[in-house]
Order: sequence, then structure tokens, then C-alpha cells
Amino acid sequence: MDESDDASVDAAADASVDPLADEDVYRVLGPDGRPLPDATVPDLSDDRFRAIYRDMVTTRRFDERAVSLQRQGRMGTYAPCAGQEGSAVGSTHALEERDLISYQYREHGAVVVRDLLAEYLPYWMGHESGTEAIAEGNVFPLNIGIAAHLPHAVGASWAFDLRGEDRVAACHFGDGATSEGDFHEALNFAGVFDTPTLFCCHNNGWAISVPRERQTASATLAAKATAYGFEGVRVDGMDPLASYAVTREAAERARGGGSGRDAGGGSGRGADGETSSGAPPTRPVLVEFVEYRYGAHTTADDPTAYRDDDAVDPWRAIDPIDRMETFLRETGRIDDEGVAAARDRADDVVAEAIDAAEAVEPDPAAMFDHAYADLPPEIRRQRDELLAAVEEHGEGAFDAGE
Repeated sequence: MDESDDASVDAAADASVDPLADEDVYRVLGPDGRPLPDATVPDLSDDRFRAIYRDMVTTRRFDERAVSLQRQGRMGTYAPCAGQEGSAVGSTHALEERDLISYQYREHGAVVVRDLLAEYLPYWMGHESGTEAIAEGNVFPLNIGIAAHLPHAVGASWAFDLRGEDRVAACHFGDGATSEGDFHEALNFAGVFDTPTLFCCHNNGWAISVPRERQTASATLAAKATAYGFEGVRVDGMDPLASYAVTREAAERARGGGSGRDAGGGSGRGADGETSSGAPPTRPVLVEFVEYRYGAHTTADDPTAYRDDDAVDPWRAIDPIDRMETFLRETGRIDDEGVAAARDRADDVVAEAIDAAEAVEPDPAAMFDHAYADLPPEIRRQRDELLAAVEEHGEGAFDAGE
């Protein structure tokens, strides 16, 4: 067997353990966590590299505890994110604090990076204060309706452009959202008006129980951007450094260099595609993060009903946390003590967030406050009946834990 035969055997072996071996995706780290020979490692400080790792570890720990809390009846239905930490954390580190994140419901790592976990967790326990709190950190409230938030994110980013603000909106959604009308309307508007929007599509293989190939005939999801006149790019979403690099470049493109806006605001694009100042205009970008969710769609879902457990194993072999840890160890940026410190910190951060969330005092009347400007008679009757019952029997009688 000559060297070419050896190379063929090695390639076949890699394909058998690497589910993305045959995919055209941008990568920095190989499946083993070592930088690929032709890859450009992002020029980041050691502290930033460690922060990306630390935030992924914290996100994984939060995910584990959240699923446990739901199973114990201490919080409501929850969307697990294990396996997708690399894309959420890596992409958020690539943004500026002033940039807006339009959140679906699985990108918990974005909230961790913005240091909002304690403020955020009450949402999953039934308190709208959780979504109000993350808005203070430039994170839009969670959206459960599939793709319904995309037009709003485009509108926000268009407003940034019209006001001459150097901000972009990063809008997260799943692969199933690309088959919804709101997706196409949002991308069309963004393409026509050159809004500074990053469309962050998390292709985790499943739209609940429907595999990607059964809900779209497109060869890739990134290719859908072409119809709307801007670029789509595919990236290994389980590679945090690739996720960072692609998002950083896309964000700069969306900003248009920050100098292409007219004095009165707006990109000022002319017929030649340039702004009045000669600088390139702001341009939206669609990023397809190719990844896999290890667990259920939500804690109300049973993935064994539509996929084999064995299908998850190849993806666990390219786990984003393991790959980042290998990279940090082999470049001398972390050791056993550093890994232990990151895990201990994650335990503390998550435990403190749980304590803070469970200390929130529920107000039964609050559920009626913002549904209507003026309560309809029937809803008013229901509110008054509930509050009278609480007054008569005490709040403990309505506690699910009792």
C-alpha cells in the first residue's frame, strides 16, 4: 500500500467518526480540537479564549440543571441546548455589547455570555420578569412562534441603520424556521433595504421530529440567501472558534464599515450599489451553523420516537467543549487546574441563578396585566375569581409543589 492508499484509509476513517467530514463548512478546529493545517485561528487574547471555554462550560451546566429542575416540577417546559453551545457562545463573543440579539429559545449560551443567567432563569419558571431583564442586556425576549421574530429583528436593524447607529441585530432561529413565510419576508426586506442583520440559522438536523431533508429541498440552508441578494455561509456550529470567526466577519460586513451612512442616517445606497460616501453599504448575511442537538426538542418531547440513540454518538465525538478544551490545553492556555476552576465557577454561577430565580415571589394578578389595555368582561371575571380564591385559601393552596 503506497502513501496515497494510506491517505485514502485515513480519510475514510475520519469520515466514519466525523459527521461533517463530507460537508462544505468553514472550520478552524478539526474534530480532535487541533487547528486544521490551513485554518486561521482568530486573533484573540488568552483571556478571551478562556472566556469562550468558560461560557460554554457554564451553558452546559445550566442545561443539565435546567432539565433536572423541569423533571422535578420546579420549572416549566424547557428547550435543551447540549451540543449547540459552540455556536451560541462563539457567535455572541463575536458581537459588541451594543449589538442586539434576537433570541429564539435554545441559544442559552448567548444569555450566559451577556452575564444575564440569574435574571433570565425566572422566565422558565413562569415569570415574565425574566424576558424583561434580558432586554436590558440587548437581548430580545424569547420567541416561541417559529420565525415570527425575524421580521422584528430586521425592523430593529433597519432602525439602527436609519438612525446612523453602529449596531447590528443577530437573529437566531432553527432550520425549521426557513420553511416559514416570516423567514422569506424578513430576508427579502433585509436584502432590499440592506439592513445590518445577521440571520443565524441553527441547523441541528431536526425541526422538532422532522429531519431537514423532509422540510426543504434546498441543498443547504445558507443557499436560501442567494434568492434575496446577499451571502449565505455554512460553518461548523460545533466549532466555537469557527463560529466566532464567521460571525465576526459577517457582523463587520453588516456594519458596512461604519462609514457608509449618510449624515442624516441610513446607508444611502445608490444605483451602483455604493453609498454616497463611496463606502460599501451595510449588508445582511445568513449564517448556517451546522450542528446537532443531543437531547430532546423540549422536555415535552421524546426523541427516541423519531431517531435512534446511536445517531447522536458521531456528533458527541466532535463536542464543542471537548474540542475547545483540547485547543486550550495544547496551546498552553489552560491546564487541569484551569479546567477544574471553570467547572467550579459554572456550578456556582448556575446555583446562584437557581437560588435567585426560586426566590422570585409570584403575583397571580400579573398574568392579566399586559394581555389587554382594558380587560374584556370575561377575562376580568376570571381574574377577580382567581384573586378571590387566593385570598380565601392562601397562595400555598395553588403551589404546584404542595
